[in-house]
Amino acid sequence: MEDDSELDLISELPQSIIEAILAKLPLRDAVRTSILSTRWRYKWASLTHIMFDDRSASHFNDRIVVQDGIVNFITRFLFLHDGPIHKFSLSSSFLQSSPDIDQWLLFLSRKDVKELILELGEGEWFRAPSCVFSCKKLTRLELVRCELDPPPNFKGFLCLKHLSLQQVLIPPDDIEYLISNCPLLESLTLSYFDSLELTVCAPNLKYLILEGEFKDLCLENTPLLVAISVAMYMTDDIAEHFEHSSSCNFDKFLGGVPKLERLIGHIYFTKYLSIGNNQKRSPITYHHLRFIELYQVSFDDMKEVLVVLQLIVNSPNLQELQISGSSNTSATVGAPDLEFWDENFSIDCTLHRLKKVKLTDVSGVEHEMKFIQFLLENSPVLEVMSITPSLYLTDGRLNMLIDLASFRRASSRAKIIFIQEPV
Repeated sequence: MEDDSELDLISELPQSIIEAILAKLPLRDAVRTSILSTRWRYKWASLTHIMFDDRSASHFNDRIVVQDGIVNFITRFLFLHDGPIHKFSLSSSFLQSSPDIDQWLLFLSRKDVKELILELGEGEWFRAPSCVFSCKKLTRLELVRCELDPPPNFKGFLCLKHLSLQQVLIPPDDIEYLISNCPLLESLTLSYFDSLELTVCAPNLKYLILEGEFKDLCLENTPLLVAISVAMYMTDDIAEHFEHSSSCNFDKFLGGVPKLERLIGHIYFTKYLSIGNNQKRSPITYHHLRFIELYQVSFDDMKEVLVVLQLIVNSPNLQELQISGSSNTSATVGAPDLEFWDENFSIDCTLHRLKKVKLTDVSGVEHEMKFIQFLLENSPVLEVMSITPSLYLTDGRLNMLIDLASFRRASSRAKIIFIQEPV
């Protein structure tokens, strides 16, 4: 009979494969692999990627019991761990701020952790200890629902490439300082910030996601940006601030991103860009911009329409365009100055690469229909344009179809799809 060493082939696997197997398991199950054989004992203790979540919790109805069980398990796990820790992820709805978490982070700061992800429960917010800023080799930092207060001697994360702060309480000046002192930063996500005036200075930044109440946004020294997604929430205070603004928001935010490839602007984004904007052309040409998606564009506001046109006309390689209209737009509102289209776009505005257009929440106001006509007449390779009328538009749908049928198309292959959603 063959002995155990001949049968235990799985124990002879390379450490990288064993770790890949263990990484697929909840940590409790990974620890239990110690019983497979003497060779598997403490294999889990050399894991370099450690991810704790609620699957690591015991199944009890008492929240305190579950929380204590998680704390004890993680503490013992880290105490027995042997070797480097490249990634530490803690996501739990049971855990809140506690001295135990501070001790874990202190332990990790001495392990040269490279990726740190923290998302704790919805009760008391977790206050990140100062030892987090001692993790000098961090390449990724993701924090959700916590307080962050950089110490006075903090000089930045010199290796950090990915930073995500969601529902993080941090002084506004410290946000800008943190960003500007991460020289290798490539990806930045800021979500759920209130009344923030933000200047982003990051020469290596490629991906930017912003969501929250922003009084002001400025991209300064971000020449490598390729993808931007912005969602802005409007309050009365911010709206009043916009009304008194005299600067050109379009130039401040999009005037220095020549390599932009994807742009997604959610609610109020085009409204924000229109403040102080009186240009017909962008300050730069977006040669790499291939995808634009804009939400809740008000076609009764010619300043917003001009923003959309600036982006499109100055993106010679644009391939796909998605726009939703504002649900507040009324098709009964008169639209003056229709000669705007002949005066400003009589020159060549051919969109040589545009193939797909998706328009939703279309209300049929005159400038909106002029915009559709403009796209059809200036897109020689257009393949499909899908149009979904607003739910509030009932009587005008037939007239919209008649107008669409009469518009000249530069592309003989262009197909218009009119999507009738139930009203």
